[in-house]
Amino acid sequence: MSSSPDPRTTGLSSASPAGGPAESLRHQKPPLEVLRRNRRSGDGWVDTPDGRYWGRYGAAGLLIHDPQRGVLLQHRVPWSAQGGTWGVPGGAIDANETPLEGAIRECHEEAGVPDPDGGGIEILDTHVLQKTGWSYTTVIARATRHLEEYVADIESVALEWVPLEKVADYPLHPGFGAAWPQLRAVLEG
Repeated sequence: MSSSPDPRTTGLSSASPAGGPAESLRHQKPPLEVLRRNRRSGDGWVDTPDGRYWGRYGAAGLLIHDPQRGVLLQHRVPWSAQGGTWGVPGGAIDANETPLEGAIRECHEEAGVPDPDGGGIEILDTHVLQKTGWSYTTVIARATRHLEEYVADIESVALEWVPLEKVADYPLHPGFGAAWPQLRAVLEG
């Protein structure tokens, strides 16, 4: 009987077989021209009295809970900020975009879910980490149907549905890890 490698330690997803080209490329920072070509209006670092943060207009992520499978987590590529950790799909908010719109867009770009218009999820709440001159909004949602996620861009090593009681066992992005007890309370409330 063979067992699948543990994505928490190997960084492999079902879309990236061990040693395959897609898996090895995810560990290399893409060429600068690729990053520039895909640049969005909100991309860029912001220096604040509280530190340096990604997202000129703030950032947002989408925490999707499927009661049958758990929450959707993203294993971040090593070359990204806080690379190698697990968190929610998300990123910089674009100019004239709300945190909700940004969270849905980013999650769709990175994980293929939900629908671009937010179809397939029900918004439950938001959690905002406020810093001087910058904020990160976690949009908390419940799946309203079975969602078929897939690694959709270069920022993800893997995606995985994780039961609530197992999330803290993963090496979490520090911001997500600090917020997890509050986020979990919303999902269990």
